[in-house]
Amino acid sequence: MKTARWIKGLTMAVSLLLGPLQATADPITIFAAASLQGPLDEVAAAWPGAATLSYAGSGTIARQISLGAPADVVMLASPEWMEWLADRGHLVGAPVNVTSNQLVLIGPPGATQFPSVDMENLRARLGDGRLAMGHHQAVPAGVYGAAWLRSISAWEDLRPRLAETENVRAALALVSRGEAPLGLVYASDAQADGTVEVLYSVPPDMHPPILYPAAAVTSQGAAFIDHLMAQRDRFATAGFKSLP
Repeated sequence: MKTARWIKGLTMAVSLLLGPLQATADPITIFAAASLQGPLDEVAAAWPGAATLSYAGSGTIARQISLGAPADVVMLASPEWMEWLADRGHLVGAPVNVTSNQLVLIGPPGATQFPSVDMENLRARLGDGRLAMGHHQAVPAGVYGAAWLRSISAWEDLRPRLAETENVRAALALVSRGEAPLGLVYASDAQADGTVEVLYSVPPDMHPPILYPAAAVTSQGAAFIDHLMAQRDRFATAGFKSLP
């Protein structure tokens, strides 16, 4: 009887000692597309361990990881860049799509809405200014924006009038500061910045699907992917689009 009580007491003591250790996950580093800042900050804050976040354009992130940047998790705004990483053997697990988004045309508060958009009314609204958007060869929002401009036969005419940026948040900032009259960003970016107004929502069938895949780069990152998928509602609250 005394032995049984002693074993029970020892078991409880060990459980109390190990409890805080089990509740603390490994520290991780997450490289993520700039447009995810905000909701992903919240997801990382809910992680039971230390989490370091590094934001940039998806193409920049992919190249950094390929050169050995110390990421445990990567989340991009581009399935193509994620496939590029997978093909080079930089991922330890299959990517999963976490959320989606909507491409929108923004301007300053009070600007007139576009009932429809074509080359002529875009050019007229720009005047002597430029259309701010992510770089069309490296930044996913720029890739989607270029596809849309081609679909309305405006690409060749407007290409010299672009202000291309290293990520979508930089394009947002140009419009927010009044340095560009119009910008192409995600709906979630516009929601996060109260100094711009959505003037037109780009039809989603006029560009490739906007998807945000995430993947583990190291074994430590695999648990965070499960945590991330359980926290997907945070993205919908921030203006992203939910996936089935």
